[in-house]
Amino acid sequence: MLVVRNFSVARRLLWCGCVAWLLFFALPGMVQAKMVAVDRDRINVRSGPGTNYTILWHIDRGYPLQVIGAKGAWYRVRDFEDDVGWVYKPLTAERAHVVVKKPEINVRSGPGTNYRIVAKAREGVVFRTVNRQKGWVKVRHENGTTGWVARNLVWGW
Repeated sequence: MLVVRNFSVARRLLWCGCVAWLLFFALPGMVQAKMVAVDRDRINVRSGPGTNYTILWHIDRGYPLQVIGAKGAWYRVRDFEDDVGWVYKPLTAERAHVVVKKPEINVRSGPGTNYRIVAKAREGVVFRTVNRQKGWVKVRHENGTTGWVARNLVWGW
């Protein structure tokens, strides 16, 4: 058993314990994962980091992806459905986008359910992120539609 009689030593031990707790438990959960979005009309998601790997699926411009690894000029990515694959880094950009993750959502004229519905969007629809405010995201669709969606109904950043 450790008995500390010197309070300055006790404070240093307490401080070191707090720093260790932050480094190992709090900070990893607070650091947001790197996100990218597709920067071409359509790209391939492959089973490995190279063009010799099988194409798993295709994704379109703006689609947000979470980067979970990298090898050379390739990112290992995850989409909102937890599917994992590889994309060529130069075909992505760090422009904030979100994708609808529910069957159908309302796009509203302001950040709240008391605002009028200006459009509806189905699962998989991609929007450019314009602004964020207290659980709401202001979005713009490629067709020009602009409005607000509840943050918990979309995935991305």
